[in-house]
Parts: sequence; C-alpha cells; structure tokens
Amino acid sequence: MIQLYFHPSPNPLKVALFLEEAGLPYEAVPVDTRKGEQHLPAFLKINPNAKTPALVDGDVTVFDSNAILLYLAEKSGQFLPENTPAARGQMLSWLMFVASGIGPYSGQAVHFKHFAPEPKEYAVNRYIFEAERHYAILEAQLSKHRYMLGDTYTLVDMAVWGWARAVPFILGPDAWDQLPNLKRHLDEINARPAAQRAEALKTQFTFKTEMDDDARKQMFPQNARLNA
Repeated sequence: MIQLYFHPSPNPLKVALFLEEAGLPYEAVPVDTRKGEQHLPAFLKINPNAKTPALVDGDVTVFDSNAILLYLAEKSGQFLPENTPAARGQMLSWLMFVASGIGPYSGQAVHFKHFAPEPKEYAVNRYIFEAERHYAILEAQLSKHRYMLGDTYTLVDMAVWGWARAVPFILGPDAWDQLPNLKRHLDEINARPAAQRAEALKTQFTFKTEMDDDARKQMFPQNARLNA
C-alpha cells in the first residue's frame, strides 16, 4: 500500500489528485506542519528536507511533489503525454516550471504578504510581481490549449491545479480577472470526482489552523536567529 505523507496544502494535494485519478490504493498519513511534525526524526528519515508531501511505496521513498508525480505517472503508465522526445520535452519543461517557478514564488509571495513582520514592502513587491509573471505564463499557455500540454489531461495539469486553487490567497481576490483561462482550467479540474475526493482528504483529519507563536516557530524556524 502506498503511503502519502500529507498536509492539506498545494503540493500534497496535487499528489492526492494523481492517486485518486489513477485509482492507485493509498493511505494518507497526516503530517501537521503547524505542530512541527515535519521535524520529527521518523519523518526526516523519509524526507530529510522536512516538507510535505513524501511518498513511500514498498521499498521506494520519493519526496518533492513533482518528483512524486513523475514517479507515479511512470509507475502507472497514466497521465503522461505521448511517448516521443518532443512531447516528453514539453512535459518535463512545464513540470519543472511548476517546481522551480510557480511553487517557490507562490510560497514566498504568501509568506511575505501574509506572515512576515514589517518592514516588508520590498519583499512583497518582488514576490508578488514574480508570482504574477509566472501565472501569466500559465495563462498564455492555457489561452492556446485546453490543457497544459495540448488536448490531453496530464500530470502537469495536476501540478498546476495544486497551486491554482490558492491564486486568490496568493495574488488577491481580483486575480482571476487577469487569468480567465487558468480559472477555466481550475474549474474544469475541480469538477472532476477525483479532485473532489482529494479535497475531501482534509476532512478526515484534524490539522492545526491557528498561526500562533508555536506554529510560527515550527513553520518559520529561521526567525529564531533574529532574536539570538
């Protein structure tokens, strides 16, 4: 049985979507990051980077959400583009664009906009600008194609879905006005039963929602150096 180490945030949810779409049996193992469970020794043996998600499949361990998506797609033979060098090149390019662009810049935009102490104007401006630029690249691609790689729903669409769900929180409530094709893509995936099952995973567990002092200590351990 596959074990998905899970928190209801963008990166774990896109892996849950793939598992649900592919019909692969799995067990969701909750990791409450605001309680610091990602720093426990047992989890660090699975993911030394102390982030969710992570996946254990028998004697195979995979961490980083985009690596997990690729592993599952290749294992199952599902949700991959046609097996040509050109199609694989596009798949890898867009998957890594989500990994190196969409995810990190969205995360930093959220951190500085919602959680960082003042002064933060410079950082907010930088990361919101970059997040907007990255989402505009997705918008341009989806203005030409139904899905990220053309007419076929693939693992890249699942990678995008994980973060697109959070666009209003990242960029603001009016962000969809500038991203109508990304919104169309999000709505189409949201309507899929697998996406609804993935979203419902969070109701199976109780996760800490308060961003109190202890949660900040667990989520932002770098802040301890400010008071040293």
